Amino acid sequence: MLIKSLNKSEKRFFKLSSTIQAGDKNYLRIFDFVDKQEEYDEEALKDAFQHETFIKHLPSEKNHLYKLILKSLRSYYGEQSISSILKQEIKNIEILYAKALYKECGKFLIRAKKQAREYEKFYYLFELIEWEKKLIEESYESGNFEANLNELIEEETQVIEQLRNLAEYQILYSKINYIFRSGVFTKNSAEREVVDSIADNHLIKGKNTALSTRAASICYYIKGLCAATNRNYQDSYVFFNRTREILDHHPKLKLDLGKRYLLTLFHLVKCYIDDRNYDLAQQTIDEIKALSEQKGFQSTDLIVKISTLYFNEQLNLHNMKGDFGLAVKFIDGIQEDITRLGNKISKEQRLKLLFNSAYSYFGNEDYKRCLQLINTILNDNESTLRQDIFGFSRLLNLLVHLELENFDFLEYEIKSTNRFFNKIQRDNQIESFLIKNVRRLIKAQDELGRTDIYENMYNDLKELLEDNNERVILEYFDILAWVLSKIKDIPFGKAIKYELEHS
Repeated sequence: MLIKSLNKSEKRFFKLSSTIQAGDKNYLRIFDFVDKQEEYDEEALKDAFQHETFIKHLPSEKNHLYKLILKSLRSYYGEQSISSILKQEIKNIEILYAKALYKECGKFLIRAKKQAREYEKFYYLFELIEWEKKLIEESYESGNFEANLNELIEEETQVIEQLRNLAEYQILYSKINYIFRSGVFTKNSAEREVVDSIADNHLIKGKNTALSTRAASICYYIKGLCAATNRNYQDSYVFFNRTREILDHHPKLKLDLGKRYLLTLFHLVKCYIDDRNYDLAQQTIDEIKALSEQKGFQSTDLIVKISTLYFNEQLNLHNMKGDFGLAVKFIDGIQEDITRLGNKISKEQRLKLLFNSAYSYFGNEDYKRCLQLINTILNDNESTLRQDIFGFSRLLNLLVHLELENFDFLEYEIKSTNRFFNKIQRDNQIESFLIKNVRRLIKAQDELGRTDIYENMYNDLKELLEDNNERVILEYFDILAWVLSKIKDIPFGKAIKYELEHS
């Protein structure tokens, strides 16, 4: 409920603004009661006020309260985003124009247009130009013909082109973002064709096609996503680094495009990890965490995104380095923050957190806790979002049961896993390779037989992972190091470190 989403400052502002109003304030009584509840319980609310007249029309009272809270939040945040400021300025212009205060109206208009240009808010700029044309008409009626209408029309044409240009980039972004959100990487030739068509679009491929700095930032961001979905991290780094440079050099745009800036840092972390530049990866993760202290990044929405991205990327970095002990300690340290964020955490970030945590427990040989988290993922019936996580969770599930020697149960799990991968169109061979070898390991008569299987598996894996598309699995769990740990009879984390030192 809206009340539960309010922080202390927002609640205080609402209470203060409510004191200005005269008359009965039953909505405040409802507000205070709901605010004290752990979870919203309407029956408890009705019982508490059963003798009050207003409880008979509770729906209208709740609706009134909801509207007042939103009104309060609009006032509270009225000066905290350029969109809110421009909306207020346009409203002021409308009021002054209606009162025939054209001179004062013009002053507001000049100031608002300057802000709209600085932040490249073309939609508002277009509306402000419409108001400026109205003022020019009024000046003509007063005998003042100094204003040049042709120049204004030319400016309007340019703004329309910039709006259209930005809208075209937004459409391309929506297409590539759909592929990224559904599975992060292209999983078959059909998806790769879609990504290639986006990358080959004249707006992406051509030079000087972006008609504004805002458009340039999304252009390079789209380029970065296209490269990332095809696991081309060298190009991905170049494009995301350029996105970051653009926003860093235009601080006002950076404030307005906070989410894009945050996600750009996230993608740069991925590039550094792929390059095994773990120091720069850690430095960038620290920068993500520090954003919550910066102006423009303190809305609830961005705070939640910053927190969850930090949790996941820090955990992922520990896992990639084989520091599973540190990863488990980190998980314990963030539990209170996760509880505090509650259902504000997006489903995608929650799935990532579950998988990364499960992998940490797997590496730390806490298979029971790993299995609990894997089951939480697999019991979800999500059919579109992050199918990569669901797929690799199924593979990790097989390895957990293998470690626990649940051989009888594994026969059923293998069939279930096969059914899952048969439903999705994937060009990769790694899934069937692992399933086939898990079957062999189940049937092995003794430890010596398993060692032979692991040795053959290791050599075949090294050859298979020469294919860049097959190496996707290494971004979720290091299957090569896990097989090596079985051959050398050493902890999984130690095997990862051995691989890093000898690669």
